Amino acid sequence: MSKIKGKVAFVTGANRGIGRAFVKELLAAGAAKVYAAARNTAALADLVETSGGRVVPVTLDVTRPETIRAAADAHGDVAVLINNAGIAAFEGLISADGIEAARNEMEINYFGVLNVTRAFAPILAQNGGGAIVNMSSIAAYVNFPVLGSYSASKAAVHSLTQGVRAELAAQDTLVVGVYPGPVDTDMAANFPAEKATPASVAQRILAAVEAGEEDVHPDPASVETYAGLIGDPKAVEKQVGEMLPA
Repeated sequence: MSKIKGKVAFVTGANRGIGRAFVKELLAAGAAKVYAAARNTAALADLVETSGGRVVPVTLDVTRPETIRAAADAHGDVAVLINNAGIAAFEGLISADGIEAARNEMEINYFGVLNVTRAFAPILAQNGGGAIVNMSSIAAYVNFPVLGSYSASKAAVHSLTQGVRAELAAQDTLVVGVYPGPVDTDMAANFPAEKATPASVAQRILAAVEAGEEDVHPDPASVETYAGLIGDPKAVEKQVGEMLPA
């Protein structure tokens, strides 16, 4: 039985980048409905208008638990949860002017994922288990100093994903960790690297959900970096360690 076709999905950070691509690709994959969640849903107007009622905008701020609770209470038919919302400050751990950016990254990238997952896990259980997709990063495995605090937040998401996977195994929820490299989004606009398209990344992830894969490296750069980490992790650490903050 398909985990996507005919199912209802909930996507955080759906207004742009990979989140917006997820909405489009879920529709293409036959999802019955997609709740497209964002702090500002105005950017979703075109998708809502052309979806024939299958895209439903949801106002959600993952840093505000009350909006998460309200979203979960109002959308009890969700079977696929995609934790996509995230930010990147492009700051180092020592060179940054204070730790406010790092705190914000942890609040959105880690605690946002944790709180949304906690709110929707019982709903997934009621609906047969379903699937959770957590957008981490290849930087979860090795710290990129130019993205020092972001890397740390995504490492936290990686660990969270493993813990949630273990806890929700009994309710038959597939928990997927995703570890992309650079993707052509606004977030990575100033990152000097060849980038995958959001559409190709979303397609690969949804195919992995259907196949029951738990760990996904959805683009050539992430595949190459992960292979390097398996073969010689210290060499990869030294290589990416040359990418220092400005």
